[in-house]
Amino acid sequence: MHNKHLKICHPELVSGTPALAGQYKILEFNSIDSTNTYCLKHFDNLKDKTAVSALEQTAGRGRFTRTWVSGNYENIYLSFVLKPHNLKYIENLTQYLSVITAKVIETYGIEAEIKYPNDVLVNGKKICGILCESSLKKNVIQGVVLGIGINLNMPQEILDSIDRPATSLNIETEHSINRQEFLNALVTEFYKDYNSTIEHGFCAFKEDYLKRIKFLGKTIWIQQRDGAPKEEYTALKIDDKGNLIVKTYNNEQKTVLSGDLIL
Repeated sequence: MHNKHLKICHPELVSGTPALAGQYKILEFNSIDSTNTYCLKHFDNLKDKTAVSALEQTAGRGRFTRTWVSGNYENIYLSFVLKPHNLKYIENLTQYLSVITAKVIETYGIEAEIKYPNDVLVNGKKICGILCESSLKKNVIQGVVLGIGINLNMPQEILDSIDRPATSLNIETEHSINRQEFLNALVTEFYKDYNSTIEHGFCAFKEDYLKRIKFLGKTIWIQQRDGAPKEEYTALKIDDKGNLIVKTYNNEQKTVLSGDLIL
């Protein structure tokens, strides 16, 4: 899995010129509040396709303002700075990254599943979270910061403290994971079909996405925010835009554009 052409900065280097990784740049920190927060704050000064990684996050964030449990456990905390010329399909980038993450996890002999829209699960437990945030200037989108956290070497006692079922790749494989090898593979795989996704959206990776979801045809629940009532539906299909189409209790079809899917 190691790519000799992809080099990572020494983790002690918390400032200075990012390391060149082929046509990409990766800046790595020992500890940071949040890689997404850093990228948004410095968005104008970071070049397109720069990746920012950290060994530890002190204020990791997830969807719906949730926190992401972070620590110096040899996990992945990574954000991509993306400034594509075509912004039409940027909403599909989180789904694209979920597919890429699943593919890399599967190289370890582990089956990965995607929970709509972009959570990656192993044995029904969350192993990965993805957060995409737009960078705005005078209310005009300049690009996005695409962040991901992946549990690679999380202690079981930390996983047990999380309020939702969670797992880590070291638990699933029963051995520790080389963080740099995984990071190299993830960044390399992400950019392989990135341009196609920017040009064609969900259709560029739809087949890979669909074969990793297992909830179509089943009863699901959607929760719009933490603490809100759950709404029951039947999951019908994923359309060509990457949206979930569901059936209500009175057999009406509805497109789910937001919310947390509960299986």
